[in-house]
Amino acid sequence: MCEDDHAGIGRRAVFVTGAAAALTLGTVTFASAAPRERRTRTVRGTLPTGSPDFVYVPVEVPAGVREIHVAYAYDRPAVPAGTAGNALDIGLFDERGTGLGGRGFRGWSGGARTEFFVRADDATPGYLPGPVRPGTWHVALGPYTVAPQGLAYEITITLTYGEQARTVPPVYPPARAKGRGRAWYRGDCHLHSVYSDGRYTLAEIASLARRAGLDFINSSEHNTHSAHAHWAEVAGDDLLVLLGEEVTTRNGHVVALGTDPGTFVDWRYRARDNRFGRFARQIRRAGGLVVPAHPHATCIGCNWKFGFGEADAVEVWNGAYTPDDEVALADWDGMLAASVRDGRGEGGWIPAMGSSDSHRAPDVIGRPQTVVLADDLTREAILEGIRAGRSYVAESAKVSLAFTASGGRGEHAGIGERLRVDGDTPVTVRLEVTGAPRCTVRFVTDQGVLFTSAPLPVSGAGVVEWRTTASYAAYVRAEVRHEAAAGPVPGALAAFTNPVFLGSR
Repeated sequence: MCEDDHAGIGRRAVFVTGAAAALTLGTVTFASAAPRERRTRTVRGTLPTGSPDFVYVPVEVPAGVREIHVAYAYDRPAVPAGTAGNALDIGLFDERGTGLGGRGFRGWSGGARTEFFVRADDATPGYLPGPVRPGTWHVALGPYTVAPQGLAYEITITLTYGEQARTVPPVYPPARAKGRGRAWYRGDCHLHSVYSDGRYTLAEIASLARRAGLDFINSSEHNTHSAHAHWAEVAGDDLLVLLGEEVTTRNGHVVALGTDPGTFVDWRYRARDNRFGRFARQIRRAGGLVVPAHPHATCIGCNWKFGFGEADAVEVWNGAYTPDDEVALADWDGMLAASVRDGRGEGGWIPAMGSSDSHRAPDVIGRPQTVVLADDLTREAILEGIRAGRSYVAESAKVSLAFTASGGRGEHAGIGERLRVDGDTPVTVRLEVTGAPRCTVRFVTDQGVLFTSAPLPVSGAGVVEWRTTASYAAYVRAEVRHEAAAGPVPGALAAFTNPVFLGSR
């Protein structure tokens, strides 16, 4: 075993300009070797507080290598309460380089794994199998947080020499499942498995999704698309598997929803780098939707700072309903009011979604779920329904809503649509609910909550109506809430709808 030392990285570092602060350390080199032989190098160093977002360790890979294996460790010293400790992410780029949005990406496991391997026919989950070509590869380090004492790390790189196995072409899940024609379909678009920092296998996710009454799900691993080629085994006529990624930047997370198979979306930038628009456009070119996730989450790097100008929808409800979600719901409602003020009530507003963000038990897949009116159970139809806002969010498959607005002459509009009536025309808003025992219904407009019902019966089923006009309410959306907690705090959501817009414009 050979060793190298990156302590005092300033002496060896080459600063790299680009979208995110980064530096490249000294190169690790290997000599050629005989087939089946292994060569190992270990490098050590310390990263100070204020380190760049990404640190690259170049590795010269000679010809004749069949497998690359990387293991790493770092210290976790005690820190005062309220002070961030050490957290170090890791990934790999091949000889095609580390350029932003380039083709060199070979995998990312964040902080979920302490080791990984890559070879032609297989790779650790989170990483992409494929040829191990000679050239300069890069181990990518992401110092997520650094303790005041600094972050001391050790990386062990092992090359195994010999003939490479045959690369297996990827097989992706179909873009269509057996649907019911134009109908309401239930889905969970934010899920994690062993291919990033989750503990569920893909088979477990598929089984739990079916048990939760879901018709579709979306693969959304942190900063990797490595799971895409493994979903075909568990998809079926009854479960549509969309493919995507949770693009996990230092300034917020965005779900790339329903992209083309094999699409990788880079995450190595902050809001100040003015790069997000480029990758939002890439998501849409790949046929997907741009969905900011948990925009008011309080974890480091989770709070959304890119604005909503590129968003196709926004994840308002994430997992078990918390105060973060209540803030996100209020913020989204403010965006709806702004769209009305700016004359963007049709085609220019941002629909809301809900997803479980499940990682492991006891996270509940399908709590919440987005229920979409789509022409069929296909990728294209589901994404079109989400983009148009023809959807509502429910805490489980037990909860069903039917929400409409109608005028006096037979005019009619549903969720995500516009009821075109004069400002003084009486409008009847109607919500049919099942599966929500003792819940109350609230109708929310651009003026706020204008109607709250009595509790629904213990059966959970009921019909609630309210009359208004377009001059009084520019839009109406429905909320179904559990019985309120003691004091002024509202009860947690059981369901909510996207709005119906009222008026001629």
